Amino acid sequence: MRIQGGCHCGKVSYEAEADPAKSGICHCTDCQTLSGSPYVAYIQVPAEGFKLKGQPKVYVKTAESGNRRAQAFCPDCGSRLWAAAEHDTPVYNLRLGGVRQRAQLAPKAQVWCNSALPWSMNLGAVKQHPKNPG
Repeated sequence: MRIQGGCHCGKVSYEAEADPAKSGICHCTDCQTLSGSPYVAYIQVPAEGFKLKGQPKVYVKTAESGNRRAQAFCPDCGSRLWAAAEHDTPVYNLRLGGVRQRAQLAPKAQVWCNSALPWSMNLGAVKQHPKNPG
């Protein structure tokens, strides 16, 4: 499916071809820290067909495996956009929060579950509100 997305302020945007089966959640501690959230929801898209408009800022981190991973975000609003190999990436792991079609991309797998916060694995019993209750 064709997807579009980008940052909150609109300075950086993209289009890509995505296979909904390649959506997931990462619970690694790096994703927790970098996102300020208990996990990251993503869709993996091939570099071929990925079209970028605007210039993100890139931070490179070294993963537990030793691989260097580029973390792209908007230089103005700070929205996280994707993670990818530092050079010649074959795929981009787009952050679902920035994808317009995110409601159609339910996660199909969870990775790094050994790092998951115990409560993040079952939110069904947590009270829900349609909007901030104030």
